[in-house]
Amino acid sequence: MRPGDDARAERAAFRAWVRAHHPDLGGDPEAFAAGLRRRYRKGSGKGATGARPDPRMDAPIVGVRRRRGPIAMILRWRYRRRRARRLQ
Repeated sequence: MRPGDDARAERAAFRAWVRAHHPDLGGDPEAFAAGLRRRYRKGSGKGATGARPDPRMDAPIVGVRRRRGPIAMILRWRYRRRRARRLQ
């Protein structure tokens, strides 16, 4: 067994369940909503897998203003040129 096979099987089973019970495909809307609530237990902080949800999704959205103009372009170019190379 490869790492992640359990997660793949769980996702495949969930997708099959969604296809079978989705209201757009003739399923019961209340039963579908109840199944989603069971899967994503609202308020408990954990999903069906027991893993914590991504904490980045709870943070507030912050806008950042970037400097514009030729001086800012030169400064960005210099910064990118001098920083360490990214390994691939």
